[in-house]
Amino acid sequence: MTGAVVLALLPVVILIALGMVLRHRGFLAESFWPQAERLGYFVLLPCLFFHGLATAHLDSLPVGALALTLIAATVAVAALAIGLRPLMNIDGPAFTSVFQGSVRFNNYVGVTLAAGLFGAKGVALAAVCNAAIVPTVNILCVMVFARYGSGTLSGRGILKQLATNPLVVASFGGIAFQMLGLDLAPGLKPAMQALGAASLPLGLLCIGAALEFRSARQWIGPVAASSAMKFLAMPIATVAFALSTGLSGPALTVALLFQVLPTASSAYIMARQLGGDAPLMAGITALQTVLALAAIPLVLVGLSLVVPL
Repeated sequence: MTGAVVLALLPVVILIALGMVLRHRGFLAESFWPQAERLGYFVLLPCLFFHGLATAHLDSLPVGALALTLIAATVAVAALAIGLRPLMNIDGPAFTSVFQGSVRFNNYVGVTLAAGLFGAKGVALAAVCNAAIVPTVNILCVMVFARYGSGTLSGRGILKQLATNPLVVASFGGIAFQMLGLDLAPGLKPAMQALGAASLPLGLLCIGAALEFRSARQWIGPVAASSAMKFLAMPIATVAFALSTGLSGPALTVALLFQVLPTASSAYIMARQLGGDAPLMAGITALQTVLALAAIPLVLVGLSLVVPL
């Protein structure tokens, strides 16, 4: 397990590091990176999710147990973060960043690692994970922004954020295709597959380009709190619910993998749009990305000694 995890992490580390180098050396125009993130978030990654769910062979996968485990663990950690909020001594916008850092995850890293560990089956399992967690996380985060953010978000605004989220729409669209037994058109299927494949390297390059470590040093407490939730509370909750649902094998491995992923760079965009603490969010994202390089193999290898992965 250790060797497989390290080998799956290597291309992730290399591409993130390359993104950092390209950004700091000015190899590409500064305006390239926001546009690349936009392309990935609104086009490439939705294509990956939709294609993965619409074409996956889900009959042999424990879809129900996997989805239930992920949703229950995510909601439990979200409730824990809200319960501990009075002890954090931070304002509302800062708490929204801590909350996002506790529950949001980086899709690009997760799919890349799942594919590296289990091939096509890993991609299918990753698609199920995204279908379960993406709507859950976005609903929770939008509600927290409505309560604690500095912006004003009405009930209609919350529904609009959820209904227009490209990852939510793509996930439910792929599930609908799967349930209705539909098939993608011959020309459209390879096109979406190619676009989805392009999302992974581009997304990892953008992660590296967006890392800003100077922000992380300014908020040690909030960064530590969100990282403890992400890398300690989340995997423990996931294993606890997995034991109750009977989840095991590759499905449990991918579930744990997704639950210890660092926070997504899209969290920074959300913080800016919905009244969060964007600089703090940048710091949390940067530090968690580095911590995840050690946390992911440690969690997977450590918990493999406790439960059958």
